[in-house]
Amino acid sequence: MIKDLFNCDHIGRMTGDKRREQILRTAVNLFSHRGFSGTTTKEIARASGVSEAMVFRHFSTKDALYGAILESKKCQDGLHQFPWETNAELQKAINDKNDRDFFYHFGLDALNNHQADVGFMRLLFYSALEEHELAERFFGEFVTQIYDFLSHYIETRQRDGAMREINPRIVVRSFLGMLIHHSLNNILWDKNRRLLRITNEEAASNFADILLNGVLKQRLR
Repeated sequence: MIKDLFNCDHIGRMTGDKRREQILRTAVNLFSHRGFSGTTTKEIARASGVSEAMVFRHFSTKDALYGAILESKKCQDGLHQFPWETNAELQKAINDKNDRDFFYHFGLDALNNHQADVGFMRLLFYSALEEHELAERFFGEFVTQIYDFLSHYIETRQRDGAMREINPRIVVRSFLGMLIHHSLNNILWDKNRRLLRITNEEAASNFADILLNGVLKQRLR
């Protein structure tokens, strides 16, 4: 089952970096299905096709392995970046002060990321339920940045007179609530889309419209 997800035939010839990545990928899969408490390093080693000693060679403790998963999600080409920093459409929307494009492209990017890495999403849910440090770290290092980024844009548009005076963080929570609830349904509760079957593009478009019709001084047409 788990082993079938990864090709371990040539694990002995892997470089250190590739072996480390192999262990991380396997750990995400196991943690996302069994939680931190329900997964042992011995199981991670067996599913990765390496010895338990090799796991500890790359990660001193199971906690260190858990933390490395978060670091791997934040890191791209050796640089810490957030998704919106490399989204050209989103940056253009900011420069043009195009509110609909801003929320649409942010929402679409978020939904696509959720869908592309279901294992990591499940892992975060488990972390929160188990009250593990990873959940707190993710919130402190990533979620707070999202709130700051979106709030800054809303505050700017409020100063421009385009948006109603309302606590920007309430607006952010409303928008993220739509996105996260939609992904939660698709990932955990309604995998067959019996309640609602729409594309990420449709979801992001409608969520942006719903939000903006609540905060813009002039409603969308």
